Amino acid sequence: MIADLRSNQAFMAWFIACVVAQSIKVVLGVLRLRRFDFHWLIGTGGMPSTHAAGVTALSVSIGYQHGFDSPLFGVAAAFTVITLFDAQGVRRWSGRQAQVLNKMLEDVYFKRRIQEERVKELLGHTPLEVLAGMCVGTATALVLQ
Repeated sequence: MIADLRSNQAFMAWFIACVVAQSIKVVLGVLRLRRFDFHWLIGTGGMPSTHAAGVTALSVSIGYQHGFDSPLFGVAAAFTVITLFDAQGVRRWSGRQAQVLNKMLEDVYFKRRIQEERVKELLGHTPLEVLAGMCVGTATALVLQ
């Protein structure tokens, strides 16, 4: 099964694009904060979008293999558009709501001494992060062709 996945060019394009995008996040984080944080390896959000890189690489690879006019590419492209919209839309605004909830918890904590678990704020991506992820994905798929 693993050998089958390694020979599947579309899967490998997706996988390598995800690894490259997540690695870029780690490098940028280390350069920015001058320290390493394990959460950068598995966390969501940040520059570039791993979601965008992966699904874009998958779609481009399928397009090259099966034709950009094939039904399979149509399915992959639709999946990509939905994922890109979710990455910068729904998940981003969920993160903004988390920021507001965390501020409310801070206000309650300082006034009444109630301590609650903070809500994760970095869920989604900015449009620039999604665009950067798309570039990583496209480049990865093209290199693998």
